[in-house]
Amino acid sequence: MSALDKALNHSKNIGIDECEIVVVKKKIITVRITDSEIAEIKQNFDENYGIRLIHDKKIASIQTTNQEEIKKIIDSAFKTSSKLKPRNFWKELPHKTHHKQLYGTFDEKLEKISGANVMDIAQNMINSANNDLINTITGSINIVSENFELENSNGLYLNEKATYISGIINAESESGILPVSGIGYASGRTLSNFSAEQIGNDAKIMCIESINPQKIYSDKYSIIFEPYSVGELLAFVVAANFNFKTFSEKKSCFSNNFEEKIATDKLSLVDDPHIPEGIGTKSVDDEGVETQKRSLIEKGIFKNTFSNLFDSYKEGKQSSGNALRSGSPMGRSSEPIPISAPHNLKINPGDISQEDMIKDTKHGLLVGRLWYTYAVNPIKGDFSCTARSGIRIIENGEIKGPGRSVRIIHNLPTLMKNISEIGNNQKNVIQWASLPSIVPSIKAENIRVNSI
Repeated sequence: MSALDKALNHSKNIGIDECEIVVVKKKIITVRITDSEIAEIKQNFDENYGIRLIHDKKIASIQTTNQEEIKKIIDSAFKTSSKLKPRNFWKELPHKTHHKQLYGTFDEKLEKISGANVMDIAQNMINSANNDLINTITGSINIVSENFELENSNGLYLNEKATYISGIINAESESGILPVSGIGYASGRTLSNFSAEQIGNDAKIMCIESINPQKIYSDKYSIIFEPYSVGELLAFVVAANFNFKTFSEKKSCFSNNFEEKIATDKLSLVDDPHIPEGIGTKSVDDEGVETQKRSLIEKGIFKNTFSNLFDSYKEGKQSSGNALRSGSPMGRSSEPIPISAPHNLKINPGDISQEDMIKDTKHGLLVGRLWYTYAVNPIKGDFSCTARSGIRIIENGEIKGPGRSVRIIHNLPTLMKNISEIGNNQKNVIQWASLPSIVPSIKAENIRVNSI
């Protein structure tokens, strides 16, 4: 009998109303790069169990790495659950699921890859970033293969294999008047669509083109955000506003704008859990609810939110299939209580190239990456971020040279209404310990920047 069956049978025998158990078996290979060479390789093999118990509308949760302890910790949690507050709005765990393995979510080559082969990939990243003007190269590559099992006392069972790969290179130079850096990155689910050379080359180009940056004067600019910086904004400023819990508690800056225009007609934001190679792609969420492609913004109109069972039941609604048990550095975990989160945030591409965006810009900046991005006043939508390396100054349709760091303090509703162009250069982006997205470059007008 499996650990899942033992847990469910035991919970039934002692009279628990509902039980849900998650098992995650995961192999993680991490290669860390420092001082332009491979500094460390780690291989971890984890097996973790998460259990959620629901009795008399009271919800208890437990985790363990030892399946021999499962009965004992279920007994302990059941005893202490009597002290918990009942969640009278709770309905039930799902009864069935129509799971299917989606294309581009599992790669046997990644599952079986050796540490030596991962080191070869890391070395290719380093080699493609090398240049006489580059002083130091840092970064990492992570490969995750996992087996995720979910079973509950209502008869639902899910077993899914998945693979993930992500790499990042930071190239630094002290060849000019100030130290500068450049970033290269890629992520996906299969080895054949991952380019180590492109990561290193992108970092090298951004770094070299940032050497000898000029002062950027405090002023209002047209800003072209490249995909990595757009992903940063989505992860740390935009996404939370479409969480159903945040929305229903009136903590979203769009809580009073449902079915109203909140952005330019050019902007359509979708949570797409079915896109090939998406880090968050899956046919069933982490509670066993079927996932669905969901328009959050459709041609500028606020159309939908995302949620899990708990937050939906609390407001008398149904889950949108957005329960996540997020794992690190990618994939799933055995966290007993899932959160609500988008799977893959996707901005539908436009029909203009980044090069043409630049040609159409009279007084602007091209921003390759952002740092320290966070909401200052989430209810109003105010946020702050810093643009450092990867900044280009644009005058009369031409890049005049690299720029020094600037701070941007802006407002999300204002930003979204002032988007003038959306590029055709979609790219997979995942910020560290954050949300995956598929995004193009975006141009927005009248953004105030402050020199640092």
